[in-house]
Amino acid sequence: MAKRTMVEALNLALDEALAADEQVCLMGQDIGVNGGVFRVTKGLQAKHGADRVIDSPLAECGIIGTAVGMAVYGMKPVAEIQFSGFTMQAFDQIEQNMARLHNRTQGRFPIRMVLRTPYGGGIRAVEHHSESREAYWAHTPGLKVVIPSGPRNARSLLAAAIADPDPIIFYEPKSVYRAFREEVPDAPESLEIGKAQVVHEGADVTIVSFGAMMRPAMEAVEDLAEVHGIEAELIDLLTVSPIDTETLVASVTKTGRCIIFHEGHQTCGIGAEVAARLAESGAFEYLVAPLRRLTAPDLPYPFFQVEQHFLPDAEDILAAAKELVEWT
Repeated sequence: MAKRTMVEALNLALDEALAADEQVCLMGQDIGVNGGVFRVTKGLQAKHGADRVIDSPLAECGIIGTAVGMAVYGMKPVAEIQFSGFTMQAFDQIEQNMARLHNRTQGRFPIRMVLRTPYGGGIRAVEHHSESREAYWAHTPGLKVVIPSGPRNARSLLAAAIADPDPIIFYEPKSVYRAFREEVPDAPESLEIGKAQVVHEGADVTIVSFGAMMRPAMEAVEDLAEVHGIEAELIDLLTVSPIDTETLVASVTKTGRCIIFHEGHQTCGIGAEVAARLAESGAFEYLVAPLRRLTAPDLPYPFFQVEQHFLPDAEDILAAAKELVEWT
């Protein structure tokens, strides 16, 4: 079992999908000859051909519109937008067609496609290369939104996304792309979309996170146990639309406390939806302390010199967890 980075694991998933199904194709700016801005598609055009791995013009709306048209005619396109901030240039095609066409045609045209895009901060990039806009798409009926947190689940979730009958936004946390290696099986594997994972079990407080924030969350979980004697349960959402409410409720019912930790903005973010679901469910009566959201502030993404002060971190979790455990 080889150890791979997330970039390598995603490349493997795309390679496997192209080899297994001739209806799968890739398209996006610079993904062919150059292998993509982060080299996720490196070598795939040479292996599978320029008609399967297609270099497109710099035209986000055109990329997604073309992919929707391909899906209408039975193909399974995987479109890449170089940075998630530039999905706004394709907003009309995503919201009006990718998300709606299956319903608008009463099921006549299933839109089996994946929009892949790097997202989030942490690599000292500029504003539109660092944003976390997952809540836009989670708010859009007709789309599923998937966000891996490491190499193995990235490979498994991308395989599942390509096989899924619905259109999917696949957000790849670019600060994790080459941050660490993880064992990834040689044989293909797939994870269920819409199912969260309990990464670490605990009885004192539930921490809910996803994407790049899983690494500082795990750091905080270990510190809480070793230094403070607090056993935290850590949940990786993996899919932010649909959200696995059942797993969240089961955990919070057990711990009575909950911290929601993500790098997107706070107002109307994924944390707000998680909090609302817990408040509306049977978990509410088991809460012994207020729900806490630890997020980026409601400000435009800052210049890279101060991004470490903008993004939430493990220290924020430590402070919040200690406060909730001591709550009376």
